[in-house]
Amino acid sequence: MPDSKALRSLVLRVGKFYITDKAMKRAQKRMVDLIAREADEEGDRQTYAAAVRRYFTGFEAEARGHLRAVDRRLEQVDQVRFNLAAERGVTARRIESTREVLEELDRISES
Repeated sequence: MPDSKALRSLVLRVGKFYITDKAMKRAQKRMVDLIAREADEEGDRQTYAAAVRRYFTGFEAEARGHLRAVDRRLEQVDQVRFNLAAERGVTARRIESTREVLEELDRISES
């Protein structure tokens, strides 16, 4: 387990997260209280470390899953964008071709 300075730094860092998990909230509050009273011991540190590891491992897994889902959606958006760009190109060429036919028709009609 880290020394007191490293532990304080970890506790401060964890404290910046919005934690909704009751067990993690209790562990955080307990460690903050113990550090404030300078009463933390190795057993307390190990218990806190286990709580932090459990919470943040789950938190990381959830975030990675969300990232994969966002990446899949971005790939879909990219594919739709590619398809629409191709469709736009075809439509623009169709307009150009039909305009040429109509202009040729106008020239013939004028003569």
